[in-house]
Amino acid sequence: MLRATIKSLLARKLRLLLTALAIVLGVGFVAGTLVLTDTATATFDRLFGDIYAGTDVVVQAHSAFEAGIAEGSGGPTEERNPIPEQVLEQVRGVDGVRGADGDVAGYAQLIDPTTDDTIQNGQAPTLGNSWDPNTTTATLRAGKPPPSSDQVAIDAATAADHHLSIGSRVRVITQAGTSTYTVSGIVGFGDSDNLAGATVTIFDLATAQRLFGREGTLDHIYVVADRGVNDTQLARRIDAVLPKGFEAVTATDVATQQAQNTAQALGFLRTALLVFAFVSLFVGAFIIFNTFNIIVTQRTQELGLYRAIGATSRQVLTSVLIESLVTGLVASAVGLGVGLLLAKGLQGLFSLLGFDLPTTTMQIRPRTVVVSLLVGTAITVVASVAPARRAARVAPIQALRESGIVQSVSVVRRAVTGGLVTATGIGLVLDGLFGGPSNAAAIVGFGAASTFLGAALLSPFVARPLAAWIGAPFRSRTISGKLGRQNAMRNPRRTASTSAALMIGLGLVTFIAVFAASLKASVSAILDETIRADFILTGTQFTPFSSRLAQDLATRPELGAVSPFRQNAAKIAGGVVFLSGVDPATIVRTTNIQMVSGSVASLDNPSTIILSRNVARSHGWQTGDTISVLFNKSGRQTFTIGGVYETNEFLNDYAVSLDAYDRNFTGLLDSIVFVTAADGVRIDRARDAIAAVARNYPNVDVHNQAEFKQQSIDQVNQILVLVFVLLLLAVIISLFGIVNTLSLSIYERVHEIGLLRAVGMSRVQVRRMIRVEAVIIAVLGAVLGIVIGLVFGWVMQRSLSDVGIDRFAVPYGQLVAFILAAAILGVGAAIFPARRAARLDVLAAIAYE
Repeated sequence: MLRATIKSLLARKLRLLLTALAIVLGVGFVAGTLVLTDTATATFDRLFGDIYAGTDVVVQAHSAFEAGIAEGSGGPTEERNPIPEQVLEQVRGVDGVRGADGDVAGYAQLIDPTTDDTIQNGQAPTLGNSWDPNTTTATLRAGKPPPSSDQVAIDAATAADHHLSIGSRVRVITQAGTSTYTVSGIVGFGDSDNLAGATVTIFDLATAQRLFGREGTLDHIYVVADRGVNDTQLARRIDAVLPKGFEAVTATDVATQQAQNTAQALGFLRTALLVFAFVSLFVGAFIIFNTFNIIVTQRTQELGLYRAIGATSRQVLTSVLIESLVTGLVASAVGLGVGLLLAKGLQGLFSLLGFDLPTTTMQIRPRTVVVSLLVGTAITVVASVAPARRAARVAPIQALRESGIVQSVSVVRRAVTGGLVTATGIGLVLDGLFGGPSNAAAIVGFGAASTFLGAALLSPFVARPLAAWIGAPFRSRTISGKLGRQNAMRNPRRTASTSAALMIGLGLVTFIAVFAASLKASVSAILDETIRADFILTGTQFTPFSSRLAQDLATRPELGAVSPFRQNAAKIAGGVVFLSGVDPATIVRTTNIQMVSGSVASLDNPSTIILSRNVARSHGWQTGDTISVLFNKSGRQTFTIGGVYETNEFLNDYAVSLDAYDRNFTGLLDSIVFVTAADGVRIDRARDAIAAVARNYPNVDVHNQAEFKQQSIDQVNQILVLVFVLLLLAVIISLFGIVNTLSLSIYERVHEIGLLRAVGMSRVQVRRMIRVEAVIIAVLGAVLGIVIGLVFGWVMQRSLSDVGIDRFAVPYGQLVAFILAAAILGVGAAIFPARRAARLDVLAAIAYE
């Protein structure tokens, strides 16, 4: 049996190739994701090791809460509290310290002197630092450290990309405004020319302290130990002399912690990409199942002969499983190689959309190889179990006499099973979205998979009437159209299982399209209801910018209210959240804040906070209550709730006055500035006044309400494009499934096609018949997918209605385009099967058994 199985595989190379394609692509996505994120992680690990290579101990402030991501923000938490400069002298006096220097860091963005555009690499940060003479955080490649307040050093990558050299004059935007400097040095970081895509600008310490608002303080102290002094012991000695609130940590531990934080951030990306990879594998599993079903049917006589000459049911079962095992292993191995190409493609995709990921030599870890081979092989084998069991249960005489295998699953059992699986899937989705479990994402994902599986089990019950309805336009036109329609209706199980893969792919695409349309409709409505300002100023790619801009705008007589808006992370009620800083006198003139109780004016008291109704309701808070807020700079502070407001796009869940914000945060950068024209001033004149001031801030974009709304929608569209591209692989795999099924089904109908040719059907008519069948199958999958996607989109929108996504919108044009695209792709998928059917020899086909 083993030799017979191997010969069967080798005798059907095309079948093996078509079966393996789905697994190759799915495994390639998994391997590509792991290789891409492992490579980025290795780059950061090496980078942090290089940065701290010349440092033994780092002195820093205690962090009031763990660095991470603020809830609902996607942004980083607040930096550590500054260190008083006098601490540096205390550290230098510790026994075993050979040298110690402090540094400060902050926001600094270069302006290209040729184009006057700001320099930024995708989403990478724009960093400003002070020069540290005794440690090798940055190493000089050319020139010298900045010796005075009018000179600067820049990273080698930025210098090369923008043709900057020693002596070049360049403008730099900082928290203090925009100034011009002379390039005195070019620096690198170990073997790297920059910090993983970030632009780096380095000033002398005094200048950096002034520019970043750190006069008299330091962010870190870097310590070099005497020869022979253990870094752990030195850290303990330094720790003993430090004031309360500060700590001494070995440089190795700091590098490891920063690498772990980066790996955690990349973990979110890895998880997101693996979700799309497993969607592709899920689609591939349907194709494998369908393919082996057809293969078992075609090999009925062969397997029946094995049984007749003594093969047991177990041997037949094992034969089919071995065939799937070999197919899965070969496909997974090829997919591993394809993954390297997909890793490059994913990197290029993210770079194109402005999310540059740092890379070094491709990292192919043993885990990647094991996971890729195991996942691909396991899915292939599991998908083939049911067809293998069907083959093993057929009696030898029945298998030799019949042309196919009798279906073992009754209609009633299929309906019950499909209904239970679908109901379970819907229940899991609802529980994940509304039940509030800790692992909601996993529950929703499993529920969605179960829903699709249940829909696939139930789809044969609607396949015949839907195929008849979809194929109605072909019924009366030609004999080819009529026969193609009847072929799709004749075997609803095969039609439904062939369209199931496309149903999943287009179901997810429809869900994303519906959710994105609902999100855009909700955002537009929120902006219309919330913004009163005539102009909205935001940083390029929504990065924070200098608060000096709002101060300069406030001096212009053409402008009325100028309202800056800031945000940063704090810890409230055990969770890290974003807290907004606003000017209570101007925010009500530029935005519409609907108060449930209390007032925005209560923020005149810097010990007052206002919060959203959702937060107040979830914690049982009301106006007049006191809450505790933990800041990295000032520690734990008590605030009185001065008011509760309806959900607001800009205020997030918590807001304090700018005065309170400045007391408790060190990063005093604005995220948005709202501006209104002064009474009696034309809008165009007000815009000219803003442009005159903003000319010194090239990193700031000026929008009116319509432009800002479009910018927000464009951000949603950018993410939508990324998701669509990642889902495209699942759709491509489903098309391979149609090609595969149609190609294999030709073998089932060789005798039938031969008879049609014998009674006068031409090759052109045969090709048309196969194309019509493919179009009906593809459109059937699209219709079922769109229905499921609409339901999923509605459920998701309803689950997020409390956070502002309160509009349900259906992109009818896109849905029609999906159906038309499915029909066109169905024609494309039918090209190879149709040509194969048309080329069958008539006499050989008639004689085919």
